[in-house]
Amino acid sequence: MSNAFGVGKGMADFTFFTGGPAQTHGYWVRAAQGQFVVDAPEGMAQWLRGQGAKIEALLLTHQHFDHVGDAAEVAAEYGCPILGFAQHSKALTLELLYAASAGVELSIPAFQVSRLLKAGETLQLCGERLQCLHLPGHSPDSLAFHWAAREILFGGDVLFAGSVGRTDLPGGSMTQLLEGILRELRPLPEATRVLPGHGPQTTLKREWQVNPYLQESLPGLRSQA
Repeated sequence: MSNAFGVGKGMADFTFFTGGPAQTHGYWVRAAQGQFVVDAPEGMAQWLRGQGAKIEALLLTHQHFDHVGDAAEVAAEYGCPILGFAQHSKALTLELLYAASAGVELSIPAFQVSRLLKAGETLQLCGERLQCLHLPGHSPDSLAFHWAAREILFGGDVLFAGSVGRTDLPGGSMTQLLEGILRELRPLPEATRVLPGHGPQTTLKREWQVNPYLQESLPGLRSQA
């Protein structure tokens, strides 16, 4: 499944692919000076081949299995680097959790993170600038990528339309997640569009106004919105 939309005076456009067992979004970005993808759910590599894509980098919002099912294949297909907050880990992909708790074998092709990103780092990619925001709570390695020039936030599983990422997995913390959302996302323009790992896109303004997790956990937020 794929959907296309444009951003900013025709200078860049996006298509997102939805696949894998959790219906996860992977974003294919065609910028003025090249192409990159954000996350690689199962099935995305084959879909990109069909689109004639020429990928220069793969950014990971985090390593949970549903976001990296095709990471190794995408990297091999295009010879592109993988950029993320942490080195590849079976704890982060949740393979160890499934083996220990459910006795289920979850096997994700191993991949190498070529470049480790730092919290607050500004990433220069395909002629564009993206700020890396570290937002643990859903996963210890969770990143969101803020594309200020386009008022876009690739949010991974941090913030959804009307919800936030689950925090009952290893390394999860609702307190840490909500504190990070307030610290890192509250200063961003309200018009910023949030492109999440699952479900429909939203805006920061909408979430400040109606998201029940934010309203209940961050007193005074409604009056500030």
